[in-house]
Amino acid sequence: MGKTARRNETARLDKTAHSKKHKRSPLVKRTIAASAALVLGGGGLIALNVSASASEDPAPPPAGARTGTINCPDVSHALPGIPREARQEVDRELAAMDSRLTEAYGAFADAGSAAGQDAVLGPLREQRAASLARIGDAVERRPGAGRPPGLERLAECTTQETAGSGPPGSAGGTPQDGAPDGARQGNGPERSDFVDIRSVRPGAPQARPRPGASRGAFSTFCGRNENGKFNPDNVIVAPGVRNGAHHMHDYVGNQATDAFASDGVLASGRTTCRNPGDRSTYYWPVLRLRNGKAEDDAAADGGGKDQNTGEIQTPRQVTLEFAGNPTGKVTAMPRFLRIVTGDAKAFTNGTANANASWSCTGFEDRQLKDKYPLCPRGSRVVRTFRFQSCWDGRNTDSANHRAHVAFTRPDGSCELGFRPIPQLVQRVVYAVPRGPGFAVDSFPEQLHKPVTDHGDFINVFDERVMRRMVSCINEGRRCR
Repeated sequence: MGKTARRNETARLDKTAHSKKHKRSPLVKRTIAASAALVLGGGGLIALNVSASASEDPAPPPAGARTGTINCPDVSHALPGIPREARQEVDRELAAMDSRLTEAYGAFADAGSAAGQDAVLGPLREQRAASLARIGDAVERRPGAGRPPGLERLAECTTQETAGSGPPGSAGGTPQDGAPDGARQGNGPERSDFVDIRSVRPGAPQARPRPGASRGAFSTFCGRNENGKFNPDNVIVAPGVRNGAHHMHDYVGNQATDAFASDGVLASGRTTCRNPGDRSTYYWPVLRLRNGKAEDDAAADGGGKDQNTGEIQTPRQVTLEFAGNPTGKVTAMPRFLRIVTGDAKAFTNGTANANASWSCTGFEDRQLKDKYPLCPRGSRVVRTFRFQSCWDGRNTDSANHRAHVAFTRPDGSCELGFRPIPQLVQRVVYAVPRGPGFAVDSFPEQLHKPVTDHGDFINVFDERVMRRMVSCINEGRRCR
C-alpha cells in the first residue's frame, strides 16, 4: 500500500527503526474507502521504468517513440482586465474548461488512432466555444466593461506530438498488469525528460547588489508536510471549485487552505509554522515515485482519476526564505497577497512563464527548467521556486493572477509602477532513488513535464511580523 511504503521510506531517510503514520487531509480521508479495493489489489501505473539502481551511475535515458497530447490556448492569459465582479463566474468557467480538457485527454489517449484522436477535438471545440461565450457575457454585463475581443479564436485545440518512451497505453512500451480500470499509462514523463546534472553548465551569477540594497533575509520554518495535507484544489486560480488543479498539492503553513478558504478563514486557520504570526499558505504539486505502487488517492480526483499515480514523497527538507532587492529597500507585502510562480501548463503554453527550477544538492549553481535532474550518488533532488518580487502597490490579485506582480529586470530593479517586496525563495529537497523514476503531478495533458512545475503563496503574516521582516531585510540582518 502507498501509505505503508511511505512510512518505510520515511524511516529509511531518518535512519531509525521508527515509522510515523501520516495523517491524511479531509479529501484524502474521504477517498480511502472508495479506493481500498484498488490499493489492496496492488494496482498502479508505471510511466517510466527506473533505469539506475543505487549502485549505478545515472545516465541520460535514450529518446524513444512518439506520443502526443492536446494543446489548447490558455484563456486565462488572454484575460488580464476582467472586472472584479465578474471574476468568480469567469473562474468557474475556466475551471470547467480544464475539466472538459481532462475528459478529452482521456478519450484522446484511449482512441488509439489519429482519426480517433482527431474526433475528440470537435466536441471539445464546441464545449470551449460555449464557455467562452458565457465568459464574454459575464464581462459584458458589468457596467462600463466591453466584451473581451477575440475570445472565439481560443476555442480551437490542436494535437501536439512529443518524443516518448512508448505509445499511449504503455509504460516504457510494456503494459502494467493490475492497473486500475479506466486508467491510462504512458502519459509521461519520458526518458528524454531527464538529464545528468553533471552535464549541465553552471548558470550566470545573479545581479550584484548596489549601494543601498536590502541585503538581509527572513526565514520561516513550516515543516515538510509531515502530517500529509493534500488536496487537488487551487484557491488562487480556481476559488470555489473542487479539484480545480487536477493534480495533488503539498501544503505547509495554513491548514485551512482548500478551494473554499476565504481571507477570513485563512486569517483564523491553524498553521504548521513555528512562528504563530505566519499563517501564510505555501503549496506546490506533489512529487511521486512512478513505481507502479498505488497511493490512497488511486481512485480519487487529482490522483488516479487525473493520471497522477505512484507514491507521494514527503520532502526531506523545505526552506522558506524571504530575500531583499539588489537595487534598494523593500516594502511590506499586503496581507492576502497572492502569487503564482511558474506555469502549470507550460508544456503546451510555452515557457514564457515557466519559473520553477530543478537541481541536485552540491550542484545548485546548475539549474534546469525543462528537465528533471539525475543526481550522482550522495546527492538529492532539489526544486527551487523564486517568486515574483515586484508589486503594483494596489492589488492583492489580478484576473490572470499575474499582472499585479512581476519579476525584477535583469539589473534587479522593478519596472515603472512597481515596488520591491520581499522575495520568497522556496527550496524543497527529496531523497528519492537514483535514476529517472519520479515526476511531479500535473494536468493530465501536460504529461508530467518538469517545465510545468509551479508554486503558490498567499501572504497571511501578521502585520507586526511583516514589519519585522521588512526591517530585518532592509537593515541587512538575518532573522526568523
